[in-house]
Amino acid sequence: MLALLLCLVLVLSMVVVLAYAERKIAAFMQDRLGPMEAGPYGSLQSLLDVVKLLQKEDIVPAAADKFLFKYAPVIIFAAVLAGFAVIPLTPAFIPSGTSLGVFYLLAILSLDVIGLLMAGWGSNNKFAVLGAMRSVAQIVSYEIPAGLAVLCVVMISQSLDLQEISFQQGILATQTGTDNYLFGIKGLGINTTGIGGFTTWNVFRAPFLIIAFIIYFIASLAESNRAPFDIPEAESELVAGFHTEYSGFRFAALFLAEYAMMLLVCVVAVVLFLGSWNTVLPNIGSVKLADWTTGQPGKISGHLWGLFWLLAKTSVLLFIQVAIRWTYPRLRVDQLMYLCWKILTPVALGLVIIAAFWRLWMVG
Repeated sequence: MLALLLCLVLVLSMVVVLAYAERKIAAFMQDRLGPMEAGPYGSLQSLLDVVKLLQKEDIVPAAADKFLFKYAPVIIFAAVLAGFAVIPLTPAFIPSGTSLGVFYLLAILSLDVIGLLMAGWGSNNKFAVLGAMRSVAQIVSYEIPAGLAVLCVVMISQSLDLQEISFQQGILATQTGTDNYLFGIKGLGINTTGIGGFTTWNVFRAPFLIIAFIIYFIASLAESNRAPFDIPEAESELVAGFHTEYSGFRFAALFLAEYAMMLLVCVVAVVLFLGSWNTVLPNIGSVKLADWTTGQPGKISGHLWGLFWLLAKTSVLLFIQVAIRWTYPRLRVDQLMYLCWKILTPVALGLVIIAAFWRLWMVG
């Protein structure tokens, strides 16, 4: 229960900050001021928007399927929130540790599609139905290259445990006989003697994973319905997509679920590719930056440093997501599918083959 409350508070607070940051970043890129009235520099605008939505009347269309319409936002938000259960937040804290964390994560996020279909069909609105169909087709398609990119990391790490993958990225790979790569390291693998830092991240330990990371990041934009893949919510065509008929608390739940999904896919990218909660700073000669910026696992310093590095890396990816939204135009449906099936998926399949040979070569 404590872990659930902690994740819920962390997610909701990050979503509120992200919603405010997106408005200010968009305003900066468009030479505007953005929110300025509610609080210092408009910092309370997101909180007031949430309060406003909670006070609005919850309208259910007369022709809607009331059961599907009412419970679709619950399923969507619950599926996204459940994904945070297996995310390692610090070296010694994970809400629900499991050896099948990656498998669980990919499976639980698939439930999001069911909620989207329920929302679109239950609304009995042609715009909502078209938006739901677009969203499902897009998410199901882009799960293929995203899953293959994740599979590359699993093959290199030889583990489905996200905490285990995190530990491996905190230990310097060394050359000892025929086994010149460290796999399956148990315990608190904080680097204390080697270079450490970003040199132990998966994208540097196996450089071809940089391409896998790019593929995953592009696919995650599509799975989050973010521009330039926001076709399901194309305002000029579908009014608002699958949530056209929603208002009040249920619209707030859908709004929060979208931003929580952005946060989740970025956190997963950090855990799999960018060192998770491990420090960015390497040891340079006698200057032990990596040792100083990790703290002691299990102690307060270890928890704080781990959470800090995880959120700092995630914030960088979130900024890139927001900047992309206000930079690139929306793709057409044919361009969307061409990118997925003709470019990302073949390249991801090639990376899986490379990962297999890389793994065999590294273990001799």
